[in-house]
Amino acid sequence: MIQEQKSALRSIMDWFRESITVKLAFIGFLILVLLIPSSLIDDLIRERSGRQDEMIKDIADKWSGSQVIKGPVLVIPYRKTIKVMDAGKEGTKEVIETLYILPENLRVKAVLIPEKLHRGMFDAVVYNSSIKLSGNFAKADLASLSLTPDQLMLDKAKLTFSISDLKGLKNNPVITAAGQHVTAEPSFTGHEVFKNSLQTNINLSATTDGAFTFDYTLDLKGSQDLHFLHLGKTTDVEVSGNWPSPSFDGRYLPDSRHIDAKGFVAKWRMLYYNRPFPQQWVNDNDLLDDAKKQEDATFGVKLRLPVDQYQKTTRTSKYAILIILLTFVSLFLTEVIRKQRIHPFNYVLIGAAMIIYYILLLSFSEQVGYNLAYFIASVSTIVLISVFIASLLKNKMAAALFALILSIFYLFIYVIIQLEDLALLIGSIALFIITALLMYFSRKINWDKPE
Repeated sequence: MIQEQKSALRSIMDWFRESITVKLAFIGFLILVLLIPSSLIDDLIRERSGRQDEMIKDIADKWSGSQVIKGPVLVIPYRKTIKVMDAGKEGTKEVIETLYILPENLRVKAVLIPEKLHRGMFDAVVYNSSIKLSGNFAKADLASLSLTPDQLMLDKAKLTFSISDLKGLKNNPVITAAGQHVTAEPSFTGHEVFKNSLQTNINLSATTDGAFTFDYTLDLKGSQDLHFLHLGKTTDVEVSGNWPSPSFDGRYLPDSRHIDAKGFVAKWRMLYYNRPFPQQWVNDNDLLDDAKKQEDATFGVKLRLPVDQYQKTTRTSKYAILIILLTFVSLFLTEVIRKQRIHPFNYVLIGAAMIIYYILLLSFSEQVGYNLAYFIASVSTIVLISVFIASLLKNKMAAALFALILSIFYLFIYVIIQLEDLALLIGSIALFIITALLMYFSRKINWDKPE
């Protein structure tokens, strides 16, 4: 009786050891376990990417931040007589209110000179720029505002504009307006049209209801982005720079652009029909400071780095489980077809090597870039696993075939990463082919016990 029990137990143990179904169940469990270190690697990539963002922000803080050019706006105080009650009697009182006028024509020509600043192994794009602004203000339409020319205090007019980070100014802007040369200064009255306002007093007494031309140049430093606020009734902007990979964003895309290895030139021309601001208004000092309206009227250029290794490494890591699954399935089919048993612990070691692959990819990409890092990590992992399998199976041809299979897998992922727009199409076709091959090679497998 005891002998029969031992024989039955031995049979059960042999079935567990030799059953293909049990081996597949173990492989499935191992893949689920490998999801844990895979997710930890994703966290590591995000941490390193966040570190890069911190370094870029720190560099920008010390150099100068992203710049948005706003203005100019003409501000003219005017007298207004209002009725008041004093001791039960009706009287009049003169108050000072404000008229705001936007440019009739606004022309901007910006020339950027970008450069890379390095902090350890991280890079940030900064720039020096010369930005020339010119245009004119037309005669105010006073009748629509129920005003008369004699109400305007033209001798106390102001011209105001803004840039995002005043630290980026390399010298004091000198404005030529209405035949006068005046220097702009920061405004700290608490009633500015913009945040970080610069303004200057101009005497428009010799003009006709405030009509005049203007021009000034900003010598400006900034980081990564340069944007403009569409304020002219007609706004023309031209931006050029010696940067080969610009990105144009905001509410309006350029009407024309030319990009080559030497740099770029982009031009915008916009009319006021879809501008979220009126041409003139009175008393509303905060009208231009509305965040949503500013967003709807802002456009410009972003000087992006050609390659973001963290973004590509993140996308690559999302295919980790697919690569591990295909590798284990290929190893399993090799085991079944050659009728050579591979111990489960060896599957664990191969899985560990494929997880370490992503750490290699991340660490090397920070030093030598994504493409070369992908090549180094892939070749290292393929050689390691292939040599290991050759020692297990005692067959160099089988190991060479497995190395070819792994190479195809990694090449497949690399192609998907590079072809962003076609990734779904290429990926679905490749998975269909892989499924068909698995069907073909598994059709004669005895799932309970190998022959």
